[in-house]
Amino acid sequence: MAQTQPATDWKPVGQNISAARRVARKRRHARLRKTISGTAQRPRLVVHRSSRHIHVQLVNDLNGTTLAAASSIEPDVRAVDGDKKAHSVRVGQLIAARAKALGVESVVFDRGGYSYGGRIAALADAAREDGLNF
Repeated sequence: MAQTQPATDWKPVGQNISAARRVARKRRHARLRKTISGTAQRPRLVVHRSSRHIHVQLVNDLNGTTLAAASSIEPDVRAVDGDKKAHSVRVGQLIAARAKALGVESVVFDRGGYSYGGRIAALADAAREDGLNF
């Protein structure tokens, strides 16, 4: 007779690992969105991270509109020498400048279910240094 392993030792195999991580991130983001909401005076700073790029938006949830956005796809961010973390810092600086141009000084940070570290933290710290209050 073959022994079966306990259910607690089960781990997804192959592609299911990334699928499980993606589902878990979406669950975390949905849980965060229950309590986080943005307004015109204090919009939500939404972060989306892919394996290659990072995107941020300032969102007014009352109207469902995007006030400003920045991304690592933009030419002035691509011109930055360095790794993905350096690009994240530049994106944070860009979104802070665009928020200031709109008269926004305070935002609600929505990390999108991603852990606060690495590129997410670099972006948030750069935005804070350039004058955004979280």
